[in-house]
Amino acid sequence: MRLSQLIVLGVLLGLGAGWWLRRDADEPVAVARPAAQPAVAATLPAAAATPRVDAPVPTTMPPSSPTDAPTGLLLPVQGIQASQLRDTFTDARSEGRVHDAIDIMADAGTPVLAVADGTVEKLFDSERGGLTIYQFEPSGRWCYYYAHLQRYADGLAEKQVIKRGEVIGYVGSTGNASADAPHLHFEVHVLGPEKQWWKGESINPYPLFVAGH
Repeated sequence: MRLSQLIVLGVLLGLGAGWWLRRDADEPVAVARPAAQPAVAATLPAAAATPRVDAPVPTTMPPSSPTDAPTGLLLPVQGIQASQLRDTFTDARSEGRVHDAIDIMADAGTPVLAVADGTVEKLFDSERGGLTIYQFEPSGRWCYYYAHLQRYADGLAEKQVIKRGEVIGYVGSTGNASADAPHLHFEVHVLGPEKQWWKGESINPYPLFVAGH
């Protein structure tokens, strides 16, 4: 092949190669993208999204019982049953007073019994209560008050230790009680820290005697 022909062939081949390269450059080039990641939850777990609020703690606990009271008391009038009692704790009395006790009706001279073990704290003759006994129980938490007695049991004295069921006096009508209606006026007091026989919070004895009957 002549030199002139070779030159022409080389020029043609060069032009063809340039056209091919321009064609590849004009085509869009595919860009490799990373594999799709799993979508992130749009909301946080409930515990993180909404802070947990606990119920408020009560500032006071419900009481196990409405009032502290003794248990196992013996009915203090010999021969009287719980079914014969009447709740007179809230009955009105003179001068706007409330009874704060129960009256246990019985014949004059019927023995009055100690409702529990304890000590005779005070023997007292008052205008309203007549002949009375204030008895403290051993722990010093409660005082038992017996009133309108006809008389005390023989030999009864202050600071004397007495036992549940022991005769300590006799039903009467002393004080402001009617002679036509002899009875035992009986109270239970919650004693304060001073342990004073004349001072205490009255609680209703009636439920204490009828419970379990």
